[in-house]
Amino acid sequence: MGEKFFKYSVIFLLFMGSILSFSIPVEASASEFVTKGNTYGKRVALTFDDGSDGTNIANILQTLSKENIHSTFFLTGSGTKAHPNAIKDIKSAGHELANHSYSHADFTELSSAEIKNELDRTEAAVKSTTGLSTKPLFRAPFGSVNSTVLKAVGNAGYTHTIHWNIDTLDWKGLSETEVYNRVVNNIVPGSIVLMHTGAGASGTPGALPDIIRSLKAKGYQFVTVSEILNMPSASGTIHTVKAGDTLYSLAGKYEVTVNQIVKANNLVNANVIQIGQRLSIPGDTPNPPPAQGESYTVKAGDTLYSIAKRYNVSLNDLIEANQISNPTYIRIGQNLVIPQDMKNYTVKAGDTLYSIARRNGTTVQRLAEVNNISNTSLIYPGRTLVLP
Repeated sequence: MGEKFFKYSVIFLLFMGSILSFSIPVEASASEFVTKGNTYGKRVALTFDDGSDGTNIANILQTLSKENIHSTFFLTGSGTKAHPNAIKDIKSAGHELANHSYSHADFTELSSAEIKNELDRTEAAVKSTTGLSTKPLFRAPFGSVNSTVLKAVGNAGYTHTIHWNIDTLDWKGLSETEVYNRVVNNIVPGSIVLMHTGAGASGTPGALPDIIRSLKAKGYQFVTVSEILNMPSASGTIHTVKAGDTLYSLAGKYEVTVNQIVKANNLVNANVIQIGQRLSIPGDTPNPPPAQGESYTVKAGDTLYSIAKRYNVSLNDLIEANQISNPTYIRIGQNLVIPQDMKNYTVKAGDTLYSIARRNGTTVQRLAEVNNISNTSLIYPGRTLVLP
């Protein structure tokens, strides 16, 4: 009897050991489905889906370059293989790259394994062609998604599935006037505009210059999808030069040296930068606080209380601004609007945290907490501080 018990015990222990030796796979969160930017400001993201022919890429790039605009291009793997030089031109012009599948299949008709294969093949094709990743942005072929697709896309490393709120329908061969009207007549702050690069979108190259001029006249700023969602770019932090910016002030804001910015952007003259110019900020740089009314992307460890405290807004205002029904639940990657009543201060030469705190009725400790400052003796002119 004892021998039989011992035998069964050994078998049981071996069985349990085999179970415990397998690691439980950890799945990522489902990809967040996005239709527009979460912003009060007049910002718009022009996006272009590239298929197998890419006929109009050169004309589109020429217009964007002339207007000093950077956009987001959603690339297919098949298109990248078919016209690699055009894809390299997109990358060289500084535009944002994202994934649009390999074969433009309807993802709702594919298995999770097939979805991953489509995304991985495109990522590999784009990376070998440009050296850049398409993550974390994806756009579904035909805009066709469901919960299963979003889960599979999230597991593949694409945190955001980018839809649109303005569809030009240019692929139907609409005229320049029709494409123009569909954009200009429907524009709202935070718009994500869908256009295409292929020959079928014959009206887009001609409509694009007039669309840009009209929206600029309305006060709109053109940004990439990452920028309109307040996300870090795959290629690092990108700063769009504004009036009053200098390399010195930017170096202070992002806590890098002027020389690092010069080298990262191949600048010939460190004293000459242009309004609207996009500069790559080297290294693992902190993002500056969002502008008033802009959005904040939730990170691991965040709570509504900690976000409200950091940006000196009330918890209730943050909840109301984002129409949050359950204040105890926010998702990593979720975009939150920061209410517009927060105040910013740009550090000037001669400032110290003590002098800034004294002038604004707060303490050095509070300033440091709100702005995540570890060394209270070290601040740079040009850095933007949130005032508690």
